[in-house]
Amino acid sequence: MGLPLATALRASLREVYGPAQLRADLVAGLVVGVVALPLSMALAIASGVPPQHGLYTAVVAGLVIALLGGSRVQVSGPTAAFVVILAPIAGRAGLGGLLLATLLAGLMLVAMGALGFGQFIEFVPHPVTTGFTSGIAVVIATLQVKDLLGLEAGPLPEHYVEKLGVLGGALHTTQPPDLTIGLATLAVLLGWPRLSRRVPAPLVALLVGAGLALVLDRAGFHAATIASRFEGGIPQRLPQLVWPWSLPGPDGGPLVLSFGLFRDLLLPSAFAIAMLGAIESLLSAVVADGMTGTKHNPDVELVAQGLGNLVAPFFGGIAATGAIARTATGVRAGARTPVAAAAHAVFVLLAVLMLAPILSHLPMAALAALLVFVAWNMAEAPHFLRIVRTAPRSDVTVLVLCFSLTVIFDMVVSVTVGVLLSALLFMRRMAAVSGVSLVGSTHHQLVEPLPDGVVVYDVQGPLFFGAAQKAMSALESVERNVKVVILDMADVPVIDATGLVALESAIARLNHDGVKVILAGVGGQVLRALARAGWRNRKGRLRIFQSFDSAVARAREHLTAVEGPSHERADRP
Repeated sequence: MGLPLATALRASLREVYGPAQLRADLVAGLVVGVVALPLSMALAIASGVPPQHGLYTAVVAGLVIALLGGSRVQVSGPTAAFVVILAPIAGRAGLGGLLLATLLAGLMLVAMGALGFGQFIEFVPHPVTTGFTSGIAVVIATLQVKDLLGLEAGPLPEHYVEKLGVLGGALHTTQPPDLTIGLATLAVLLGWPRLSRRVPAPLVALLVGAGLALVLDRAGFHAATIASRFEGGIPQRLPQLVWPWSLPGPDGGPLVLSFGLFRDLLLPSAFAIAMLGAIESLLSAVVADGMTGTKHNPDVELVAQGLGNLVAPFFGGIAATGAIARTATGVRAGARTPVAAAAHAVFVLLAVLMLAPILSHLPMAALAALLVFVAWNMAEAPHFLRIVRTAPRSDVTVLVLCFSLTVIFDMVVSVTVGVLLSALLFMRRMAAVSGVSLVGSTHHQLVEPLPDGVVVYDVQGPLFFGAAQKAMSALESVERNVKVVILDMADVPVIDATGLVALESAIARLNHDGVKVILAGVGGQVLRALARAGWRNRKGRLRIFQSFDSAVARAREHLTAVEGPSHERADRP
């Protein structure tokens, strides 16, 4: 593969790492672990699998990615963004299919990192990421209505509009105990940060929710808990080695592997997991860099994310990626090296081994409230509305379109359409600033006037497939007395194959009319592109210069050779 792993860990340990930093990392890992513990269970349940699979993800994938990754403080595990992708997979292919899709996504992520795709994630436009993130938040919040209200709605359909119909039709089955617990948990989640930030709000909120559930249960009002929803609750043991393809399919029986299953479900699902995992993990790493003043290695991070998603399914883990909120929590708690993220994984494991029976009594409504709170923070509604008010109309269009497509269809459709539309809008903007204009004797580099028969055109902006033909249209006709056209290419940063063809066609038309073309100011990528395309000086038709002054001197020489020295003298003042 040729790509070093564990760059962040090795760089951290090469620096001064003593007992004080170790203590700070362990404390930060404990704080993040407290936050990750209920979230991991809630996200697994929302994804359609028992809660222990979310815990196994935080333990196995969180540890592997922390030790092998390229970000110093990134915390990885199950995230809310994955819910809208994983829940349909679990419904259609069962736990076995979900773990297989995760494994395939891990392979894709490793390949993306090894091929150096980490830098390309930066080219996903901000309106696209904001749009699909806000859309995912809306879907997540909608999925929690069932448990938050204790509705007897049965399995929810796959499409969002149909989900709303089923939930709306089941509102009459709202259970007061579940609703009471959910609202109380939400109230604590919203209010506790105003009282204290030293103790994580999710810990306090879930304790309040669990305590309220116990009081209501003793009064004869029963609310759904993890233990009542999932028979046996959370197993009190280490993650067990499993073969993903041997786990249950959608009907509860063994997963039946087939080419159609891979083609129609697993591969598209794996691609969606890999794309979202790559985008979210690298966005989280960028946020972490901004908080700590460090710099992550995107390709190493992608490979580590891939390896985490490769290993986790063999221990029952679902898809994992970098978690922005948990990463920020760790940094605020003092995390500065991957040791903190690794400590968080160890803490979650110890909690499973020691507290599984207690965790099994957490009420479903409290976990649903926690995810509603996460979805609200994830949506960033004020930021979304600010973009709508202040951004250019084209960006607002992309934002709203990505949001709508994510809610109505899925994230893959949203990102694909959003990136393509953004690219088209970008090309339109570049075409607007690209052009060819006649400057004549007013060119800023001219020391003395040009002789009659020589004109200068200033070529501006990139000559690529979206702008080249429009830019070259200015050369379709020149005055009859023109013998030499100088094209000043100094302001052309790049040229592609379409630009080369358009330029070649314009030169050919001018040559056909007896006009010689001189390219001036050619350098950088443009010069290399011309060389690769085999462009050479052509006597009487084309000359290529890096210097503008040399181009003008050659134009004078050519005019003198064609019309005689008397013409050149007549033009001089």
